Amino acid sequence: MNETEAPGTDLLVARVFDAPRESVWRAWTEPGALKHWWGPRFYTAPAIKNDLRKGGSYLYCMRSPEGRDFWNSGTYHEVVPNERIEALDGFADPDGKRVPGTFYGMDPTFPLESPVTTTFAELGGKTLVTVRQPGLPAGRTSEFAVAGWGDSFDKLAAFLALAGHRVVVAGMTFTVEPGRQEVSYERMFNAPRERVFAAYVDAKLIPDWWGPKYLTTKIDRHEARTGGTWRYVQKSPDGKEFAFNGVYHTVKAPELLIATFEFEPMPGHVSLDTAMFEDVGGRTRFTGKTVFMSVQDRDGMVGTGMKEGMAEGMTRLAEIVEKPARCLSTNV
Repeated sequence: MNETEAPGTDLLVARVFDAPRESVWRAWTEPGALKHWWGPRFYTAPAIKNDLRKGGSYLYCMRSPEGRDFWNSGTYHEVVPNERIEALDGFADPDGKRVPGTFYGMDPTFPLESPVTTTFAELGGKTLVTVRQPGLPAGRTSEFAVAGWGDSFDKLAAFLALAGHRVVVAGMTFTVEPGRQEVSYERMFNAPRERVFAAYVDAKLIPDWWGPKYLTTKIDRHEARTGGTWRYVQKSPDGKEFAFNGVYHTVKAPELLIATFEFEPMPGHVSLDTAMFEDVGGRTRFTGKTVFMSVQDRDGMVGTGMKEGMAEGMTRLAEIVEKPARCLSTNV
């Protein structure tokens, strides 16, 4: 479904994107992603600032093929993650100060500010995005806006197709780029960084969250210090056991862990895991990267359910750290 029109003074743009709603939302709201698709065909977006929250503001720059910059800014009136954004939008100077449309050669009747409502609807794994902007003058300016949105949507569709390797599983984002030897991942925890880190390295708690719930985990060895080693043994419901081991290269509480990872039934295939814990106003952003010895190793691990197993483990970890009454050991 593609729909683009400007009946009278009300602009309406709609497009169904072949990507999950969470992926489209991130592409729509993250500055790094916006730079890849914002603006008409052949335009670039060299500067994007986005404070995505009610009362927050944004400032975008579009650069024409001739090198001329067009700035617009706005204030968010409503933000419902993955569902809806309402903002008051208008042209601006590079400092974000509102300027009339004539500053950029637009119709003098173009409003100084106009409301923009964007909705995101899930359609069986695809996403319907609808943009409504009432109050635009009829004529060349509205035609320019319609064409610009159409081009931007074309570029967004292309970006999403290229970024199809980025998926969200149980609240955890994974990036698996074709032809590369790594997997990157990210998750937010509603708990302080010190608490998340402590649970992550607490030998008494690791069996409660490490890996899928249907497997049981036993700690054979756990030395969470630089140069220390670890070995965990998991058992499946049918009684089969398999082990994992590694060496801690860096342990820097409460912000960084770097360790090797080896699945013992496949000796010699070693990966390097980096886990970072960032304080975000009392919450914790967990980001990590696993680098494999080859693309084949990476694809093989992903194919065995790495994303799903890790996401389930992080969900179980969240259940631990987001309960203040749970006491965490500091002896790791």
